[in-house]
Amino acid sequence: MGMNVYMTGGTIDFLIKIKEKHPSLDFHFMTSGANAVAYYENATKNVFSSGRAYEALYTSGSLQDKGFVMMNNVPVADDGRTIFEDRYRDRNQVIENVPGFQAFRFLRPKKNNTYVILTQWATEQDYENWKGSHAYQQIFQDLSAKPPAYFLERPFIATYHMYSTDEA
Repeated sequence: MGMNVYMTGGTIDFLIKIKEKHPSLDFHFMTSGANAVAYYENATKNVFSSGRAYEALYTSGSLQDKGFVMMNNVPVADDGRTIFEDRYRDRNQVIENVPGFQAFRFLRPKKNNTYVILTQWATEQDYENWKGSHAYQQIFQDLSAKPPAYFLERPFIATYHMYSTDEA
């Protein structure tokens, strides 16, 4: 049984207010333009009214308060979940030694069909370097080619910069 992970979106001001209401939770904030995401893990309850809940099947590293995050959102049909999870079981190991690597999370959705493969990097340049590498091809080769039949739709990538509440 993996750990629980919770995320929700909104403006950074809105998300920081949620943090003020739940001081015991260790929130991580990420921004992409005007959009922001609040993220926390290891807790038992979801404090977000419209958040998304996941089980982290594979994890590596620990999320830092500074860095660059890539989330690959992969919609998988119910009957394809086992195949998809099996394919990713060992792939996180290929990125652990990549320069700038900070964290990896393979997240299984608790309610919908969209898995999230999250990687965190020290800098956006580290991410770009990795994206051009053989290790990246090993992990995402089947996502970039013709998607497997068990994908409900094409995966999409969202990228974020970590947001420190000290900046506010």
